[in-house]
Amino acid sequence: MEYGKTTSIGKIASRLKKDGKKVVIAAADTFRAAAVEQLEIWANRADATIVKRNEGTDPASVVFDAIRATKETNADVLICDTAGRLHNKKYLMDELVKIKKIIDREMPDCCKEILIVLDATTGQNAISQVKAFKETVDLTGIVLTKLDGTAKGGVVLGIVSENNIPVKFIGVGEQIDDMEIFNSEEFVNAII
Repeated sequence: MEYGKTTSIGKIASRLKKDGKKVVIAAADTFRAAAVEQLEIWANRADATIVKRNEGTDPASVVFDAIRATKETNADVLICDTAGRLHNKKYLMDELVKIKKIIDREMPDCCKEILIVLDATTGQNAISQVKAFKETVDLTGIVLTKLDGTAKGGVVLGIVSENNIPVKFIGVGEQIDDMEIFNSEEFVNAII
């Protein structure tokens, strides 16, 4: 099941571009077939620069190249796409740690966000995903997708409460503009 990670990256990049930011996207999910191609479509829609390599390339090297491109082009924001669904695969979690170390080393003074994308329909499995990610990297926020259907995303209440991680964005549709900054009052009213 796709959680909306690729589309969320495209939608966030589009919001940033509309705010006048220059955006570079690192296509570092080199493990999933067609991940780079899907991300490239969204990067083009958002008018963002994409740094990509062939499937199977070391993801950390893609991020390193994207950092260089960010610096060379004086871009405002770098978004790094990493492999999804990796909470139960140690080698992918190790790769995430490696990527974080490279970012910390190469861009020590920049403001960093580490976001996890959760599907509002996922339910209790989301709790184990957040726990595993939080143990590996310091998550700074949640992107909650697929709130345009029947899902209310109520599971996120327990996740936020238990882990003290805020929801930053919500995906409310399939279009590039269907990403909103999270508003807790509106969210609670929609659940009730």
